[in-house]
Amino acid sequence: MRILVVEDDRILGEAISQRISRMGHGLDLAQTGLQANQMLALQEYDLMLLDLNLPDMTGNQILQTLRKKHSNTPVIVLTARDGIKDRIELLDLGADDYMTKPVDFGELEARCRALLRRSQGQAQNIIEYGNVSLDLQACSVTVDGNLIDLKQREFRLLEVFISHTGRVLSKEALIEHIYNFNENPNSSVIEIYVARLRKSLQDSDINIRTIRGLGYLLEKHHG
Repeated sequence: MRILVVEDDRILGEAISQRISRMGHGLDLAQTGLQANQMLALQEYDLMLLDLNLPDMTGNQILQTLRKKHSNTPVIVLTARDGIKDRIELLDLGADDYMTKPVDFGELEARCRALLRRSQGQAQNIIEYGNVSLDLQACSVTVDGNLIDLKQREFRLLEVFISHTGRVLSKEALIEHIYNFNENPNSSVIEIYVARLRKSLQDSDINIRTIRGLGYLLEKHHG
């Protein structure tokens, strides 16, 4: 998934970014409100972590602008404010969740997983499609209960496919989900990862079909 972290504290921002990146997600870090708005104008994110106290504008303003554009991107607000009125204001502005600083990274990861699940219509950490099961917390995949070995990018690519069943996904769309602005992968990289996924899933009842000129479609085997 593609995640935007908006945090002006460089040390904290980089620490959060490293934790999220280790989960295998594509991640961008903005240290000002201007940078955040520019990134939001260029890229649709699966989740945003938003600090309120930025040097050029408030996180409230970014959140308000985002919701005025009818964006459904889930937002977790990171704030030093812990008053009930502050929480009510943030939720009414369109925040989906909030955490009070200092942030516990384990809890932050769990809240990220929960919001990503909710946005994908999933209630649990386990996503199933056919005889394939993804454990989002353990970052593991089984086929008929048998564990298969996937690299981190392959796992996230499969997660994107299963989260968008019935939709043809272009190479560009897949790149946007699993890479960030600082990375510039060639579309052939996606072809390599798809080939590896197909090989790993050869004993499953799902298939990644190439739609010529358009991209890929995840589907169940017929018959």
